[in-house]
Amino acid sequence: MKLWADFHTHTKYSHGTGTIRQNVEVAAKKGLSVIGISEHGPANIGVGTAPDDFERMREEVEILKSNFAGIRILLGCEANIISLDGDLDVSDKILSKLDYVMVGLHPLVWARSLKNAYYLMIENMLQWRIQWLRTKVTDRNTKALIRAVKNHKIAIVTHPGLHLPVDTAALAQIAAQCGTALEINAGHGYMTEEYVRIAKKYGVKFAIGSDAHKPSDVGNFKRGLEIAEKAGLTEDDIINATRVPEMTIINLSNIDLHS
Repeated sequence: MKLWADFHTHTKYSHGTGTIRQNVEVAAKKGLSVIGISEHGPANIGVGTAPDDFERMREEVEILKSNFAGIRILLGCEANIISLDGDLDVSDKILSKLDYVMVGLHPLVWARSLKNAYYLMIENMLQWRIQWLRTKVTDRNTKALIRAVKNHKIAIVTHPGLHLPVDTAALAQIAAQCGTALEINAGHGYMTEEYVRIAKKYGVKFAIGSDAHKPSDVGNFKRGLEIAEKAGLTEDDIINATRVPEMTIINLSNIDLHS
């Protein structure tokens, strides 16, 4: 199975080691048709991207487009959920500069309020030691993700379940209804074949992303592909593997990826 796009890559603008140009160069060398630059939203503690940097990234991407005619360069982001209502840490001003939006639950995020910080940070830390708390935490995490997917135009949910537990079936069902893909993250080894099989039952689509934090890892899908193949996924299940992308079924529908 050959993948033609990597939507999940990071650069020095957040906590990657390379530049946008370097990520694009590697993607082009590896034969990708599409490369996405998807920095963390501003609320990620220690690694968030400064709001003003999104304007700089947009300008840089536009310049690079004229130098790399054989590959489509997209500017996205990996937004953070900052409340139980599914609010994002990305303003409308930033959203207007992006080609697509991904969202993920991260353990260290500046929440919208102290109450939300308690539920999204403190309780998620405590649930590893207090077993009876895990059910409540999983329910809250899942509802926050679902509200984000319902209320925003989310292309991909990144690494669902990593660090913070979620109800796979509930999330997959809503994601399928909203045309949002779930990521099989090749950069983390936590995801299981069972997780993918459960999600697939609800007709959700998947995206395999490298989550590259250095240029050499752009387009490195090995672990993600292994999981997808063990779970019985085909090209029709994976948005960046489909031979003729049916982009109307996901929230990248306004982007002509093969133009």
